[in-house]
Amino acid sequence: MARLILSLDSQVLAEYNMSKERYTVGRLQDNDIRIDNPTVSGHHSLIINILNDSFLEDLNSTNGTYVNGRLIKKHALQNGDVITVGRHQLRFVDGVSDDDADEFSRTMVIERQIGGAESLAKAAAVSARANATPSASNGAAARPAGAEPASKPVSIGKVQVLNGSFAGREIPLNKALTTLGRAGVQVVAITRRADGYHIVQVENTADREPPKLNGQPLGAQACKLADNDVVEIIGIKMGFFLG
Repeated sequence: MARLILSLDSQVLAEYNMSKERYTVGRLQDNDIRIDNPTVSGHHSLIINILNDSFLEDLNSTNGTYVNGRLIKKHALQNGDVITVGRHQLRFVDGVSDDDADEFSRTMVIERQIGGAESLAKAAAVSARANATPSASNGAAARPAGAEPASKPVSIGKVQVLNGSFAGREIPLNKALTTLGRAGVQVVAITRRADGYHIVQVENTADREPPKLNGQPLGAQACKLADNDVVEIIGIKMGFFLG
């Protein structure tokens, strides 16, 4: 039986078994899933269960309904999808795939993996190039000692797994360089710079589709990450969130 897990700021608030055909989500008392928050419309969204399939529809809400960071009007739900309603999240769980579990068990933060030395070296080179400070000869003005930096420190970001049996697992991006993937197969590097987080492909075998950012292939050129972006690595989707 499919379930919905309601959370706010990563704290689980309630769990709902999808035993009925229709579920409404909203702020008013007559909703099946009531979320008492001003960012949620009176009747915000609707979930319809037909046999083994579940469909989500936005009910012309004020702030919109999002799935895995994307604004939707209608969406066929899949295991691990994260629905955002106002400030709350509803994770849709519909069984666990053994293939997903095995895939994720072999995909990890490569900084913690002994066998990822070569990928780490490549990622370190990417990070060094990305964060290189222009010299005075290139026209960059040095900041006087004691002067305030031009911008505020970047908020600590995180990536959260959105699909598979490990949906909901979070990886903090609290280092200058974090590499994700499987060494020798597919690796991406996320760098924390003064202007935010950037992601770049470090390694990918010829027989695999490249990692993706919001459905678009990543390449050797670094891309800046925005809040709620979705990264896909070896079929595993991860949402990027700031703060």
